[in-house]
Amino acid sequence: MVIKMDCVFCKIVKGEIPCSKLYEDDLVMSFLDIMPASKGHSLVITKKHHETLLELSQEELETILKTTQKVAFAIMKATKADGFNIIQSNGKAAGQVINHIHFHIIPRKQGDGLNFSWKQNKEDLQNLEELKKMIIKHL
Repeated sequence: MVIKMDCVFCKIVKGEIPCSKLYEDDLVMSFLDIMPASKGHSLVITKKHHETLLELSQEELETILKTTQKVAFAIMKATKADGFNIIQSNGKAAGQVINHIHFHIIPRKQGDGLNFSWKQNKEDLQNLEELKKMIIKHL
């Protein structure tokens, strides 16, 4: 298993930093966030060090997504939340602070004041068609 010595999440996996663990198997771990956006805010991480979603094996990807769904279901029941956000950032430009793949599960209550919105831009249909062709070339 690849562990990065200066990574806080790798230290949690190794047991060097304590956490409020919710779930663990051979590939992933989930625990409560120590700086939550809301009550029940949790993280799901891979145990092996990967920086972004693009580095995961198919098995790790399937496992982290299934675990995120399983933990989100439990959080919804436990917190009686009205909804939840799943946030997963890749790279500094996207707001990733800890360079170890992780999913945030953030339970939401109606009127909680949290805001994850962005400015929406209108795009020309011809520009969309050109962008689509460029992306498809790489699929």
